[in-house]
Amino acid sequence: MDFGCSDVSLWKEALSSYSSTIKSLNKTNLVSLDDFYRNELPHLLHQRNPNPHITTPELTKLMQWKLTRGKWRPRLLSFVSSLDESVVNSASQKAFQSLPDISKAVSELTVLKGVGPATASAVLAAYAPELTPFMSDEAMEAALGNSKDYSLKQYLLFANKLQTKAKLQDLSSEGESFTPSDVEKALWSSVIGAKSLTSQLDEDTKIRSRSSKRKRKN
Repeated sequence: MDFGCSDVSLWKEALSSYSSTIKSLNKTNLVSLDDFYRNELPHLLHQRNPNPHITTPELTKLMQWKLTRGKWRPRLLSFVSSLDESVVNSASQKAFQSLPDISKAVSELTVLKGVGPATASAVLAAYAPELTPFMSDEAMEAALGNSKDYSLKQYLLFANKLQTKAKLQDLSSEGESFTPSDVEKALWSSVIGAKSLTSQLDEDTKIRSRSSKRKRKN
């Protein structure tokens, strides 16, 4: 699905296929990690009012989710898991309190070792999905045509585009809520699903080719 697509039904279909796409990857613990990230973590963060924050164990689990769903970079996990609890609490509390200033919120989180704009975006998306989408490679490529720049400036461009797209989807779907985070998940699911289909078609072609060669030999 192209980012410029205006067919609401296609966006809804891509979003609704997110869970099955997660399962189809067959990655160890990804289903449970994704459930934690999308369902458990937001509740934990919001029940800590008036001072919402994330803990080091939660940030570590979030990093596991991010790396398992995307590219595995164990050093980042090592950095995050060794962060001091009070430092993580303080940085995340300042970040959440900075919203809706996304630039300031990301900057508050990136003082933590191992946390760049992409990981910061995942933390913020768990807390405020209606404002801050996760900076995934797939969604970045779809929205901006580039997934190699993980700078704050690039994230702000990305977040703005997904906020705008979410508003358009809301208008088209008669007031149904469609957040920037929903846009990211729909894009991710669409891209991963297309890659999986292409891979399967390539495999089917190879099998037919091998079968055809065997028949010719016989």
